[in-house]
Amino acid sequence: MPQRNGVTIDAYAIAERVAAGNRFQDLTRPTKALAKNHHFRIWRDNASVLLKIYGTPARERRETHALAALSGIPGIPVKLDGVGTEEESWALFEDPGQWSLGSLPDSPDAARRCGELLRSVHGSDPTNVSNLSRGIDATWVDVDHASTMRRLARYRGRVGIDAELYADIAAVPPPRASEPLPAHTDPTPEHFIVDDDSVTLVDWEWATLAPPEWDLSKATWLLSQLTGAAVTEALQEGYGRKLQGIQLNRWIVYHAAMHLVYEAEQRMTERSAESDAVIVEQLRRAVEIGNP
Repeated sequence: MPQRNGVTIDAYAIAERVAAGNRFQDLTRPTKALAKNHHFRIWRDNASVLLKIYGTPARERRETHALAALSGIPGIPVKLDGVGTEEESWALFEDPGQWSLGSLPDSPDAARRCGELLRSVHGSDPTNVSNLSRGIDATWVDVDHASTMRRLARYRGRVGIDAELYADIAAVPPPRASEPLPAHTDPTPEHFIVDDDSVTLVDWEWATLAPPEWDLSKATWLLSQLTGAAVTEALQEGYGRKLQGIQLNRWIVYHAAMHLVYEAEQRMTERSAESDAVIVEQLRRAVEIGNP
């Protein structure tokens, strides 16, 4: 459960209070991540809304800032109400639908609409998206890429990477990063909510200015884990740009390495060999194309 000043917050009790006697359902995915968010669907007068209870006050502040900066773009979540204090942080949103691109991975039309939404975000006014002057730029990517590879070396045995594969991974240059634009930074298939005639991209806590290739490559890579080339191509067609060959695979190497490092650091006393093996195999294939 979320904590405030060392005191555990009862997310269920908050949901019960906000629901005010209406039926609600816990949508929180199982995870051992520290200070995780909690999600609930609440039914009100034959309609539903989504309640998000933040693991930390900073997450609520970051998402509120991003949504205000991006308001007016079709596909940005609509916030109805919320509380943002050190003791309790939550937001109530219009319900964008019950299906995600992750649960509908074989729909080229949905993937195409997700690409169009991502492009709209990247094409929006960057003025108010971040309080950083540059956000994530090419220099930041170069530095973080080197740091990620050093940390991966520390955990490589834990995640199933042998010395030979690590040497190949470390030899892959950082991906090419263009000028920073407004970016989501974590456009997973689960974060694209798909309805009959709309797509909504949720969870904007980590929005900042970043190279557009960051979002496009990550969305393409994660979607490729669920479906075939036709759907990932539809995503890029909707976006209006295709990342291919060496550059796409250099981004995949970087994303996969970050993922493995994050997972290793989140579960210091345990490991999921099966999930690690999938990412390691994808990393191996990307290295073969991404290496000069």
